Amino acid sequence: MNRRHFLKQSGLLTAGIASLSSVNAWANAPAKKISPLGVQLFSVRDLLPNDPKGVMTQLAQMGYKQFESFSGSKGFLWDYEPKEMKSFLDGLGVKMLSTHFDYRKAAKDPELLKKNIEMAQGAGLSYMLCPSIGAQKSWDDWKKIADDFNRVGEEVKKAGLQFGYHNHDYSFKPLEGKLPQEFLLENTDPANVTFELDLCWIDVAGVDTEAHLKKYGKRYQLCHIKDYKKENGKPVQHDLGQGSVDFKKTLRLALNSGIKHYIVEQEQYPESPMVSLKNDIAYVHTLSV
Repeated sequence: MNRRHFLKQSGLLTAGIASLSSVNAWANAPAKKISPLGVQLFSVRDLLPNDPKGVMTQLAQMGYKQFESFSGSKGFLWDYEPKEMKSFLDGLGVKMLSTHFDYRKAAKDPELLKKNIEMAQGAGLSYMLCPSIGAQKSWDDWKKIADDFNRVGEEVKKAGLQFGYHNHDYSFKPLEGKLPQEFLLENTDPANVTFELDLCWIDVAGVDTEAHLKKYGKRYQLCHIKDYKKENGKPVQHDLGQGSVDFKKTLRLALNSGIKHYIVEQEQYPESPMVSLKNDIAYVHTLSV
């Protein structure tokens, strides 16, 4: 065996051992609990407007330590001043970590964007997230969205917050052979734009979550935990652990990729929102991933 061939073979062997060690380290990593656990308040959208503080108090009593709000009929702070909301949540031992906000309107109106940023900043939030943009018909449309994300993200960052995008299944459905989600990941500035991975919708779209996170995991800081089954060809949400998502595997993938924040969201309920959310947190507390 000549020296060049020997070195080549040695290099391949070393790389193979390193890869195997990495796989073994992943497989043998100590089990972890998901904590703290958050909840997306859209899960209680029909209850919240009538009694925001009462509903949030019940969620805190269940054990949820982080809230993610959304732009409802009374805004994402539910008609409360930012300092009042922060003080109330501090008293519950809960942080309002993030909110989905009316991105479409704010992206077109600098004053509205500024107002949203100031409200989020005053209430102690860390993230402002675009909840949905809908499927786009062309790559020019997706490019405009990526450009707008970069622009809005830069403004949000100036206030010490982070802007991000929450996916649905449509951004994981191919357009001319490429996934729009990957286009957004590759054409937005990591310094200004982060991502929230919905672990249900990537699964509904039929994308390999493991492969996606191995390639892009560092771009995601938050994730949504929700479960579903396909019934008559359509996804129907269930309480956690009652659907088709393999959470033991999926949440380990999310932890290993560096996702920081885990937020339960449920939009369909076998009995009622509060019963489902109580079941959901009980299920997550039993998991060691």
